[in-house]
Amino acid sequence: MQTTLKIGTRGSPLALAQAHETQARLMAAHGMPVEAFEVVVISTSGDRIQDRPLSEAGGKGLFTKEIEEALLARRIDIAVHSSKDMPTVLPDGLELSAFLPREDARDAFVGKAAKTIVGLPHGAKVGSSSLRRQALIRRMRPDLDVVMFRGNVQTRLRKLDEGVADGTILAYAGLKRLGLEDVITDLMPLDSFPPAPGQGAICIESRIGDDDVQRMLTAIHDVPTGQALACERAFLAALDGSCRTPIAGHATISRETVLFGGLIISPDGAQFHEVKAEGPAQDAARLGEEAARTVRAKAGEKFFDGWA
Repeated sequence: MQTTLKIGTRGSPLALAQAHETQARLMAAHGMPVEAFEVVVISTSGDRIQDRPLSEAGGKGLFTKEIEEALLARRIDIAVHSSKDMPTVLPDGLELSAFLPREDARDAFVGKAAKTIVGLPHGAKVGSSSLRRQALIRRMRPDLDVVMFRGNVQTRLRKLDEGVADGTILAYAGLKRLGLEDVITDLMPLDSFPPAPGQGAICIESRIGDDDVQRMLTAIHDVPTGQALACERAFLAALDGSCRTPIAGHATISRETVLFGGLIISPDGAQFHEVKAEGPAQDAARLGEEAARTVRAKAGEKFFDGWA
C-alpha cells in the first residue's frame, strides 16, 4: 500500500472535522504518524448550489458525486461522509466499508425569538432546507413560516444572527463535533421529531476489492452503528427515499436486538404514518425492509404521489 493514505472529503468545517476524526482513529488503531495521511478537499455540486432546495437540484447524491468520482479514479483512497448524505444506491465498484461510533442522532433547535419551537410567536420564521424537518415543524406548528435555509452550519448560524429567520434546526451531532453546543436552545425528542436515516453517523466509503484499505478500516468500524445504519438505509431504500421525500428513521442496538422506528410524512405535515419494529441485530437490513413495506401498506401506494 502507498505510504500516504488520501482521505477525500467536502471542505466545510464539519466535513473536515469528520475527516480528521477518521484520521485520528486510524492513527490510534494502527500506530501511524500524521504524515501517513493527506486530507484531500473536493468541492461537490451540493456545496456549490445554494440558490434552490436540493430536492429540486437532484437530491442528496449532489454531496457525494465528485468525491466518488475521485475515489473511482484513485485520486483518493477513502471518502468520509455524513451517513445521512449518502444515496441508498452506490456507484459500481464502491462500498461503505466502515462506520464510526454514532453520535447523538437528535435534532437541535437554535432559537432567537424563543428557546423552543413551541414558544415561538405566531407566524415566526423557521429556516430549514430539509423536507423532513420542514414537515415536522409544520406538524408541530402549522402557523409558522418555514423558509429555505441552505449552507453549512456556520452559514446558517450567521443567517440567524442577520435576522433571516427566528430559529433553525440543525443536527445535534454536527454542532457537537464543531464545539458549538452552546448555541443550542432546545433538543428535539426522538419520538416526536425523529431524525433522518443515518443522522449522527460518519461513514467511510472505499473501492470494493481494495483489501489493504479494508483491513485498515475494519479496525475502526463500529459494529452496532453499522447494524443500525443497515436497518435505516434498508428502510429508506425500500421507500425509494431521497431528498425529495420526508422520511425519518432511527434504529438502536441493544443486546443483539435492533429497535427501529420509522415515519413518512407529507410535506405540509398534515398526514403521517409511523412504524415500529424489533428483531435480531444480524437481520437489521431485513427488518428495515419489512418496516418500509408495513408503513407503505398503511399509507397506501399513492401517499408519495406528486411530492417530487
